[in-house]
Amino acid sequence: MTFATADLIDDFEAELQSCETQFRQFGGLQVFSGRISTIRCFRDNGLVKKILNSPGEGRVLVVDGGDSLASALCGDLIAKAAVDNGWSGLVINGVVRDTVTLATLRLGVKALGSNPKKSAKDGAGEVDVPVSFGGVDFRPGAWLYSDHDGIVVADRELPV
Repeated sequence: MTFATADLIDDFEAELQSCETQFRQFGGLQVFSGRISTIRCFRDNGLVKKILNSPGEGRVLVVDGGDSLASALCGDLIAKAAVDNGWSGLVINGVVRDTVTLATLRLGVKALGSNPKKSAKDGAGEVDVPVSFGGVDFRPGAWLYSDHDGIVVADRELPV
């Protein structure tokens, strides 16, 4: 897969939202895209684990963790499950852990930072609801494109 988000903006600006959040790259895939699935949770990764252990079919999971830096919403075991189940990437409005291992996985992972602390595992939150951060509305079924420059979202799959 080759595309540049800057080129997508040049060609499809009227159709795209560009995320203003300055995420860090943690995954082994630096460029990734896919249809969006979403989770809204706060300091609890039970739903993240459950969803990433289901068939991904090339999708990107967008997790709105409420900007919390207190505990990781994804680590190496959950990310490995995502790879094994065919997910393309993760965008986490929160933090991850096990960053050295994340960098070895064939998975796009963007997050605010890292924290070794585990999160709760109760499964509290919502799945496949619209979430918003960084000036972007992430809606289930829309398309996300991510590279070194940032993240853009379109209502349809773009020719890349």
